Amino acid sequence: MKKIFSWLLILVIVCTVIWLVFWKFKMPLLQQLTLILLMAFAMCLHRIFIGPTPADRAISVDIIGILVVGFCGLMGIFTGINWYIDIAIAWALQSFIGTLALAKYLEGRNFDE
Repeated sequence: MKKIFSWLLILVIVCTVIWLVFWKFKMPLLQQLTLILLMAFAMCLHRIFIGPTPADRAISVDIIGILVVGFCGLMGIFTGINWYIDIAIAWALQSFIGTLALAKYLEGRNFDE
């Protein structure tokens, strides 16, 4: 019962923050989307520190990589600078390789197998 209550509380907090960001406060779209990405980043950091299993932590690290790619994509779209898109592509490739290496390590295999 305590777990269900905590999940409902987190859901209410997330919905409230999204409502405040998109409908209550009048901010530019880039700031709204950045706040949503930062909120997701904070939730991933919470899962990294609290995560009960190493797999939970690995998934959170992978999601943080996706959030960085999303932030670089947003910056590239809103500023018009192609350099951000290049960083996003490089980060996505590096994140994919890192996730594969971490999955192999958690499985107990060597990197040369």
